[in-house]
Amino acid sequence: MELPKTYDAHAREKKWREYWEKENTYSFEVDNTKKPIYSIDTPPPTVSGDMHLGHSFSYSQQDFIVRYKRMRGYNIFYPFGTDDNGLPTERFVEKLKKVNSNDMTRKEFIKLCMTTINEQRPTFVQDWKNIGISCDFSIFYSTINNHCRRLSQWSFIDLYKKGREYRKEAPTMWCPECQTAIAQVELEDKKFSSKFNDIIFKVDGEDLVIATTRPELLSSCVAVFCHPDDKRYSKFVGKKAKVPLFDIEVPILEDKRADPEKGTGIVMCCTFGDQTDIEWYKAHNLPLRISITKDGKMSEQAEKYKGMKVKQARQVIIEDLKKNNLLVKQEPIAHEVNVHERCGTPIEIMNTK
Repeated sequence: MELPKTYDAHAREKKWREYWEKENTYSFEVDNTKKPIYSIDTPPPTVSGDMHLGHSFSYSQQDFIVRYKRMRGYNIFYPFGTDDNGLPTERFVEKLKKVNSNDMTRKEFIKLCMTTINEQRPTFVQDWKNIGISCDFSIFYSTINNHCRRLSQWSFIDLYKKGREYRKEAPTMWCPECQTAIAQVELEDKKFSSKFNDIIFKVDGEDLVIATTRPELLSSCVAVFCHPDDKRYSKFVGKKAKVPLFDIEVPILEDKRADPEKGTGIVMCCTFGDQTDIEWYKAHNLPLRISITKDGKMSEQAEKYKGMKVKQARQVIIEDLKKNNLLVKQEPIAHEVNVHERCGTPIEIMNTK
């Protein structure tokens, strides 16, 4: 037999894919009780676009093990499924169909998701077949099919009945762009250029300068903290500080979490600017003042700044502080900010259920 001068990879791959499917080479042998079973929890890839390098890298690794076990005589149970639930799929459908889920009823959006996923899934699954993954594609599942949804619902009900599940309002990491709560694992650190703004608070007519990168949260200020060993501010402890631009007075308290070396050494606590604010809010039983809405705009708490986007409000508030001689100085800094990995938007901390 004469070998071709050049190797046509696409033609050879297609030939062997078709042969494997025809011969059921990777099928799970349901009735074979002699071979030990080796089972793989895929996990299912998310239908959120095309296969990328990370997919092929990770799935190839597990397929190496699968093929080794198959050659060792195991009966391989290796189903294939798709993860069609959650934010990645929602964002994919919104982008592809040019819609906003907030403008639709839940029923309408679920229907659109189901239709879109069914349209996209064949091409998506074919990518895995094209790289030679040795799944049994005849055993297929979707995390949004009736079986998986019923199983998930049953599991939640079971946990609730056992008293292991509850719901309450609490500070939650929130993406204003995607308008959803997100988990720690969905965060990325991104470096932003910003400014430390030294702002004047008033205590019995005396100036108290506090540095902050987020002046837009002044209307959410609920306390001011200094370190117990910081003698510079000991005379203010127990008194009230007047928040600039807003008719709010807040207590001045001591707490070891205040860093004397950061900024001016005394810090405002807002609900919520960061994780430390949450800790102080809980530890000192502080009131709740929310100045940012779930879509990333200023709330009624922000008074005349209501309706502005966060960045716009920051700039306007800084200008107002300057006009009122309440801004001492600004120091340029570069700092890491938590952003949502899906859209790159800086997260906020919202009090949600």
